[in-house]
Amino acid sequence: MTFVLALDQGTTGSAALVFDEAGAVRGSADREIAQSYPASGHVEHDPDEIFATTVAIGREALAAAGVRARDIAAIGITNQRETTVVWERATGRPIHPAVVWQSRASAQICEELRARGLETLVRERTGLVIDAYFSATKVRWILDQVPGAQARAKAGELLCGTIDTWLVWKLTGGRVHVTDVSNASRTMVFDIHRQRWDDELLAALDLPRVMFAKPVPSMGVSGETDPAPFGAALPIAGIAGDQQAALFGQACFAPGEAKNTYGTGCFLLANTGEIAAPARRGLLTTIAWDIGDGARFALEGSAFITGAAVQWLRDGLGVIARAEETEALATSLDGNDGVYFVPAFTGLGAPHWDMYARGLLIGIERGTTRAHLARATLESIAYQTRDLVEAMRAAGQPIDVLRADGGGTVNRFLMQFQSDLLGVPVEVAAVRETTALGAAFLAGLAVGVWKTPDELRKRRAIAARYEPKMSRDEREKLYAQWHLAVERSRGWAPSAPAGA
Repeated sequence: MTFVLALDQGTTGSAALVFDEAGAVRGSADREIAQSYPASGHVEHDPDEIFATTVAIGREALAAAGVRARDIAAIGITNQRETTVVWERATGRPIHPAVVWQSRASAQICEELRARGLETLVRERTGLVIDAYFSATKVRWILDQVPGAQARAKAGELLCGTIDTWLVWKLTGGRVHVTDVSNASRTMVFDIHRQRWDDELLAALDLPRVMFAKPVPSMGVSGETDPAPFGAALPIAGIAGDQQAALFGQACFAPGEAKNTYGTGCFLLANTGEIAAPARRGLLTTIAWDIGDGARFALEGSAFITGAAVQWLRDGLGVIARAEETEALATSLDGNDGVYFVPAFTGLGAPHWDMYARGLLIGIERGTTRAHLARATLESIAYQTRDLVEAMRAAGQPIDVLRADGGGTVNRFLMQFQSDLLGVPVEVAAVRETTALGAAFLAGLAVGVWKTPDELRKRRAIAARYEPKMSRDEREKLYAQWHLAVERSRGWAPSAPAGA
């Protein structure tokens, strides 16, 4: 039997899973990574820690599966997408901590781009909006922070990339500098229609093209690892950003099929096939994948802080010891008693796109307890997802059934409330780690472990299905109050320009 190793490098940690030919998990390992908040709205990671933990849990997963490196047919990589690293070509040393996708560090650069009238160009070429979420302004910001970095970048001494690029570079001993098209499409300087770096947008940010990785299809061997990390030279045969990988892992291969991933944030993607559907209502147009027959596209809505808010309850406030406690706390109440939480720690994503919104807890009274806070946090995840679903509906992408995956799907209160709030069924994937599964599917298809996407579709299984039980009047009343809370959170950060 042959196996596929999936490396899933996420925002709060790294995971590795060994899949067999049936698509079953044979062994896994995971480890959290440190989060750094050096200034208001700034979020950073240590790139070397990211690589070290990825290798460590890869080895642990192989051991847990009882599998040797030579039994691995291929490696699939999936990653937190817009998080950005700049490093020295000669040494592989990062010149600055990784700037995380959530970070608002480059907000002022975005304001300058808007002032220069570049919004339409960015939207037409990249399918994105101008926002600090995306990678290119993070590269610009890093170069501005490190003395002499701009000159070194122009001289070809520095490279940049998202986490997929960083991991491939490190795993191959600096021999391979690539990024797949799904990750490239999240940079704000990649022409998604021509699948190439856009010289006009690079020039607008004064970013040397020599820094950027070669774009490659999501499926296909892009390089071999050094033997050192896992004990053998293994082909890296699949790469995709985490949300596109989850779309693939959920077998959303046909136009109109959609999934929502409940992780650090929530990310709703709907497959639009060969058509790069114009993004409206605060949505984004993005490349879903390229498996050798051209790019396939998706509409995407992104909520930045969902599961991360539960982590904040645990680590920031200490009101829970484990994330699982939130379910019992939430169900101990008959309702939310008017308590709402807007977790805009680093601004609001789709459909609002407010870099200056900040977190808000409202409706608290003397009788408010930690149960209210836990319930409001879980409800905020469902409210933000409905915001995304409503944007999809308005853009002509109705969602009749929501396919759900990610860590949040184990919370039965959240899944039932989500179905109630949307008024549609929610289907929870049997393999919760569909992000890793998608990366494994891409790699396995490339090397012949699986033959066609249709074969993968037959392997899709549902662990639970939630049906709506709430009345229409009740869900609309709750949702209207959510919108009042959101409006009160907007434009709060002191650096917000007038009128934000």
